[in-house]
Amino acid sequence: MATALGSLVSTGLSSGTTSTGGTSTPGLGQGINVSAFVQASEANAQARITNVQDQQIGVTNATAALTAITSNLTALKSAIGSLNDPLGVFASQVATSSNTGVLTASATSTALPGSHTISVTSLATTSSFYSDPIATSSTPLATGDTIAISAGGTQVASVTVDSTNNTLAQIAAAINKSTNAVQASVITDANGARLAIVSAASGAPGNLTITGGLHDTSNNPINLNQGVAGVNAVLKVDGVPISSATNTVSGVIAGVTLSLAGATGGTPVSVAVAPNTTSITTAINLFVSAYNTAITAVNGQFQLAAGGVAPPLQTDPTLTDVQSQLLNATNFTVTNGSGTTSLASIGINTNQDGTLTVDAGALASSLASNFSGVQSFLQTPLTGFGAAIGSVLTNIAGPGGELALDAQGYQSQASDLSQQISDLQAALVTQTAQLTATYSQVNSTLEELPLLQSQLTQQLSTIA
Repeated sequence: MATALGSLVSTGLSSGTTSTGGTSTPGLGQGINVSAFVQASEANAQARITNVQDQQIGVTNATAALTAITSNLTALKSAIGSLNDPLGVFASQVATSSNTGVLTASATSTALPGSHTISVTSLATTSSFYSDPIATSSTPLATGDTIAISAGGTQVASVTVDSTNNTLAQIAAAINKSTNAVQASVITDANGARLAIVSAASGAPGNLTITGGLHDTSNNPINLNQGVAGVNAVLKVDGVPISSATNTVSGVIAGVTLSLAGATGGTPVSVAVAPNTTSITTAINLFVSAYNTAITAVNGQFQLAAGGVAPPLQTDPTLTDVQSQLLNATNFTVTNGSGTTSLASIGINTNQDGTLTVDAGALASSLASNFSGVQSFLQTPLTGFGAAIGSVLTNIAGPGGELALDAQGYQSQASDLSQQISDLQAALVTQTAQLTATYSQVNSTLEELPLLQSQLTQQLSTIA
């Protein structure tokens, strides 16, 4: 700073002008550039502020990186939690039909693995009636007629034709207003308009009977004809005769629902119930993807970025420990008689960079040949892989875990640095005022020197 001030003094005194705050006044003595002198004197203080601000940026970047890694590990914990859930994918079952044109099947987690033979003789039908055709839906009918509608032997509606409802459209509306057990409408084609009544329930419970009738204004009868009788589906499940009011049959096989679409004829349909390995494979791949995202983010903090820039957490010892724990977690092994002792044994291999890769063929083979072993390896309470890595992730990324404590440390640093910056800036304001006053006084003195010199010369000449 002394060299800088010396240069400023030389420059300021050789101009022959007065310079105060960046302005010049001709005719006075040589002054100095007060602003320049103040800035030069403050250089060290400003450098200290800049240094602390740089530290603050580093802490901010470290906090952001830590937050992102914590988020990745939380997602990983969720993925392993789904895989480790005893009521999750390993409990899910799938039912497969050998002839989906005849029937399809679905299964819940309560279904038991096994195979079943289904023979469908006939499907459940939905009962319906229709009237003889008349000219249009709004053609007037004779009044005084009554029709009574029963479903499954129970009367559900009764409509008497009067002046307010003496057309097919009005009769349909009256029926629909009085009950939900049937649906009435008017169908129009080349033959004219017909009243159609369809049961809301299939099978025998919804079978319709209609008493009474309708007449046109010439008293000609308008007959109500049965379109379809409501009958139950007839089938056999593992040789047991079954009658179902609907074509969706549940409860016959525990946890399995059959959706009937046709008769089997002479070839029964086989329905196989087995663990849903598709869902399990998907869950395993999601876990591997989440793990790879997390370990890649951690590894990235120990690799120089473009231009040789060090990542913000490169020297963070907590992150070094996190990386070690994650890599060790995937080396988990368990000794049992199933032959499933490690991730590699079920088709999940570890790469040189610590990421994982799923061997789809090996995984499928493990699930097919040793399903219980795979499940035991992943899900055994306390001692399985899921429990082990879940515990590691809780210690790392859970509330009060290593990363949470690390984040608190960075927050404390950020607060301290903010206070330092505030204190330094306040001190600089005071220093600026003091320096400005001092250099302004120096400037005034230098400006007055020629006048003082002239006065002194005059006084000396009178003495001589």
